[in-house]
Amino acid sequence: MNGKRIVSIDVMRGLVMLLMTVDHVRETFFLQHQVADPMDVATTPPALFFTRLAAHFCAPMFVFLTGLSAWLYAHPPGGSRSATGFLVKRGLLLLGLEVVVVNAAWTGTLAPAVLYLQVIWAIGLAMLALALLHRLPLPVLGLLGLLIVAGHNALEQGPLPAALWTILEQRGFLALDPVRIKVSYPVLAWIGVILLGYACGPLYTRATAPVLRMRRLTVAGIACLALLIVLRSVNAYGEPVPWTPQADPMRATMAFLNFTKYPPSLDFILLTLGVGCVALAWLERVDTVATRVAAVFGGAPLFYYLLHLYALLVLQKVAAAVLGVARADVAHVWQVWAIAALLAVGLYFPTWLFGRYKRASGQGWVKYF
Repeated sequence: MNGKRIVSIDVMRGLVMLLMTVDHVRETFFLQHQVADPMDVATTPPALFFTRLAAHFCAPMFVFLTGLSAWLYAHPPGGSRSATGFLVKRGLLLLGLEVVVVNAAWTGTLAPAVLYLQVIWAIGLAMLALALLHRLPLPVLGLLGLLIVAGHNALEQGPLPAALWTILEQRGFLALDPVRIKVSYPVLAWIGVILLGYACGPLYTRATAPVLRMRRLTVAGIACLALLIVLRSVNAYGEPVPWTPQADPMRATMAFLNFTKYPPSLDFILLTLGVGCVALAWLERVDTVATRVAAVFGGAPLFYYLLHLYALLVLQKVAAAVLGVARADVAHVWQVWAIAALLAVGLYFPTWLFGRYKRASGQGWVKYF
């Protein structure tokens, strides 16, 4: 603990933000080598595969921590308060930012040909769902989260309207006229993840000993990974794309870890939350320069998210203009990581500055960033 903030949560959130930066650099400067989800193991180079795999941890851990942080907001030291207003306002803010600000950052225009509803949209809807459900008893919320995460892949559309099914479970177009609207992140599984995060909130009360919290997080993470290994090894329920033997150990490993993200399969969530829970426990024991740097990005995540998207937009346009091409690209995966590292260095100070202002300011709007 550090004052009112829990450092390990900020560090974990910051780490996933930095991994997200790598993936967004890939989508900005390495788009000539596109990858599908699940990826094509036969044609995707290992460096590109594991770069994309690293990014898979971002959305699940961020949504999980969003639920966890919502519980902490509702249960400050010495009392409790309603989280409904906070969740509704922040959820609506995220929906508005996705439609206007985030789409403009990706496309460079306020009137894109296609309006994409991606991760910020999914988090916004998940927060609105949590606003409706968070007053249920925690065991009920946890069980509901587990049922959604484990069972959503077995659902079929049935009598549901096509638009609702697209929002919940099947990525596709919501509308084609007058504006093409594409749902890239079906939201149902993410609602399950945010409920699980909220249900885990009591682990971070002052009454819970750090050793006990770390033990429970570690056990939960290992249990997730053990279940994943069993399900994946026998190609049982949990992933639509079966694992098949490959010609060499590298490709076999890639095939084993090649999970569906849209919507996230049970195996996908078991891997990402399993590793994430173990990492959360481990980070509580670590205090280094690297973790303090990560905590800066994790302390102002929405500010950094928007800032880095517009920085990438400017970088792409400047590089293209200097090179005299329509789109600037890099040739190697290591260059993607290098650009991401340089971008993080360049954005560290403004993020630190905003984070300090956020903690010192008494203005209500700043807490949403």
